[in-house]
Amino acid sequence: MLFLMSGLSAYVYLFMLLALGPAIVLMVYVYRLDTLDREPIGLLWSLVMRGVAAALAASLLEAIGMRAFGLLSGLDPSGMQFEVMGDLMVVGVIEEGAKYALMARRTWNSPAFNCRFDGVVYAVFTSLGFAGMENITYGLAYGPGVLFSRAIMAIPAHMGFAVLFGLFYGQAKLCGVRGYRLASALCAVGGYVLSVVAHGLYDSAAAMATNESGGLFLLVMMAVYLIVFKVARSAARHDRRFAS
Repeated sequence: MLFLMSGLSAYVYLFMLLALGPAIVLMVYVYRLDTLDREPIGLLWSLVMRGVAAALAASLLEAIGMRAFGLLSGLDPSGMQFEVMGDLMVVGVIEEGAKYALMARRTWNSPAFNCRFDGVVYAVFTSLGFAGMENITYGLAYGPGVLFSRAIMAIPAHMGFAVLFGLFYGQAKLCGVRGYRLASALCAVGGYVLSVVAHGLYDSAAAMATNESGGLFLLVMMAVYLIVFKVARSAARHDRRFAS
């Protein structure tokens, strides 16, 4: 009995490592990039938890949204066109919206939000909290084997969407601090739309990743890794305080 319990514990530890490890590694990577004025750990932890909450809320909202989309679009729910259009018009809109609505409520008026790159940090921690929770549900539903592919595709993709939004979110805050309200709103909306488009493109390319269209998915993943590493590092190097 003790042997069985020990074996079960080892399996749970391995499962959680596979599910959460990639997200944690990327969180540490972004945290270390933020050298100008690092964020409080308590704030970052609260954003991870908000990402988890966003994942749970999005799963319910997506089920409702996809059902409504099926009724309104008239498309065959089993067809590729329905899946691609649903990814673009429902999944990306809901998932990105849930993540960043909860994130903004916690961070927009925070005294810690005093540098442009902070927007990237906040978006990434929220998004990777979302991705970690999503990983757990996928692993439970399809087995831990699926977590290996998600570690190199889905987790970096979520961070890529977050970096795009975070760049605009940080700029929106900078504009807001300096009194440019219209520019601030445009930056926030523009960042959200860009992250939704990127999310929808990723999901659609993944759905169409056959022998004929696998090249498109490869290009999308190359863009994701470029954003995750090159763009994020560049944004960190060009960080600036709002008061400067």
